[in-house]
Amino acid sequence: MPAAVSSPLLFTPSSAPQILKPRSLLPFQTLNLRRPATVSSSRQLAFPGSIRAAVAIEKETPENERPETFLRAADGTDVAAPTSVRGRFERMIREAQDEVCAAIEAVDGGGKFKEDVWSRPGGGGGISRVLQDGGVWEKAGVNVSVVYGLMPPEAYRAAKGEPGDGGGDSSVKAGPVPFFAAGISSVLHPKNPFAPTLHFNYRYFETDAPKDAPGAPRQWWFGGGTDLTPAYIFEEDVKHFHMIQKQSCDKFDPSFYPRFKKWCDDYFFIKHRGERRGLGGIFFDDLNDCDQEMLLAFSTECAKSVVPAYIPIIERRKDMPFTERHKAWQQLRRGRYVEFNLVYDRGTTFGLKTGGRIESILVSLPLTARWEYDHQPEEGSEEWKLLDACINPKEWI
Repeated sequence: MPAAVSSPLLFTPSSAPQILKPRSLLPFQTLNLRRPATVSSSRQLAFPGSIRAAVAIEKETPENERPETFLRAADGTDVAAPTSVRGRFERMIREAQDEVCAAIEAVDGGGKFKEDVWSRPGGGGGISRVLQDGGVWEKAGVNVSVVYGLMPPEAYRAAKGEPGDGGGDSSVKAGPVPFFAAGISSVLHPKNPFAPTLHFNYRYFETDAPKDAPGAPRQWWFGGGTDLTPAYIFEEDVKHFHMIQKQSCDKFDPSFYPRFKKWCDDYFFIKHRGERRGLGGIFFDDLNDCDQEMLLAFSTECAKSVVPAYIPIIERRKDMPFTERHKAWQQLRRGRYVEFNLVYDRGTTFGLKTGGRIESILVSLPLTARWEYDHQPEEGSEEWKLLDACINPKEWI
């Protein structure tokens, strides 16, 4: 489910570079994150402390066919019309889903996406597509959702990245908030350790005034980004990826790329590790300081840049020979991916707090990951170079 945040920074990173200690890669059992075949699909995951949604958004209902639109005419012609911002954003994310899925299947050479269509009684629905155990991809998820209704105050604060007491915003404390949220979210985990993981997410969010806070204005904002998470650095790949992001940004504002590149480096920071999840890209959220039409066009351009930014890299790396050592390092970096998504990612937090569709919320997790006690790569090794770049972000172009 799409989420949005209000602050560009989650933390203040240290400016001092960290020194890596050499340590050999020890053999260790890989953690398998697959669901056992004997577990019922209706069984829910258990979390320490019994994380619950205080006021859950309605559960989804499976559907047999994709609707032409998830918007309803009963919600008003101004917001439900195909020409509205809501209508055009939904059309954009659904076209992007089709384009990315087609490109993934073409490169994979055999794997096919499984599709689930679902709706919500309160309004809207989504389309989840997942490819697992393909020829190239271990797991690839590309989801779209268009949902609306009443959001509990706790979920609103999670979406906005605000403190638990509402941050002094009386409208947040007042009661459930009418909202609209649409977005596309994707994580692509290749099998080959020399082929990088890609994440992208583009979303549009609206809120209306709560009934007991009349007169408050409607708020809207855009969010999103595309970022690259390799296990090994090939500079030509990283430069190509960042150049495509810069070209998309420069079509609208030359300040966007440096601003959103830093925002990406800051957002995907694993605070308890002191390192970034990957090698960045662009990231923005709570963006409403420009013309709405321009930001819609910018989000569209960014979504369309995913395939040319990523697929050429996969074509170069998917068939490279690798060793068990390379695979073990990839699995360790996948562990970092899991840590960030479950501990810090606001989209995951928003989904869990609203009782959202758990399979869609956790689709970003890889099938397998690995943890070792106090592992550090040997200084000067290719693994060390990757970790150094995650600790000390670089300007790639």
